[in-house]
Amino acid sequence: MTIVDDQGRPEPPLAAGEAATLLGFLDFQRATLAWKCAGLDSAGLGARTAASAMTLGGLLKHMAYVESEWFSRSLHAREREAPFDTVDWKAAPDWEWHSAAGDTPDQLRTLWQDAVDRSRARVAEALADGGLDQLARRAWPDGSAPSLRWILCHMIEEYARHNGHADLLREAVDGQTGE
Repeated sequence: MTIVDDQGRPEPPLAAGEAATLLGFLDFQRATLAWKCAGLDSAGLGARTAASAMTLGGLLKHMAYVESEWFSRSLHAREREAPFDTVDWKAAPDWEWHSAAGDTPDQLRTLWQDAVDRSRARVAEALADGGLDQLARRAWPDGSAPSLRWILCHMIEEYARHNGHADLLREAVDGQTGE
């Protein structure tokens, strides 16, 4: 039975196997980003704070890109997915952050949620075909490749770090605070 907190986030299991625990923490972090972006219009998703150009909309698009890069491109060695497949990444290395300003809130939320849904399916596929020790099929330039376990830990860290940014951005938009 999954316990859901007051913000609609599934609590990670207290006593489960390694894969279920890692996936539980990743889903908790994903749900935290969804909570921080919930109910905001274009102005809210585009708001900035301090000297940073970071926005909640940019975070949603960035995390959609990160989900796709790690769980599709790296883990399964698939080609980049739309809309990331048409970007000149050398000319615009921060494209996802800046282009989010031209997207509607629905487009940003759908892009991110679809990426999360595809990632869940790709992780399930990898777990069934090699488990947490499975190495990513797209090796790094030095020939090494991270395991699925490493990728899951990295994604938890990526979300946790950016959720700290999301806390500050959301508070600047409407004063909402919390974890």
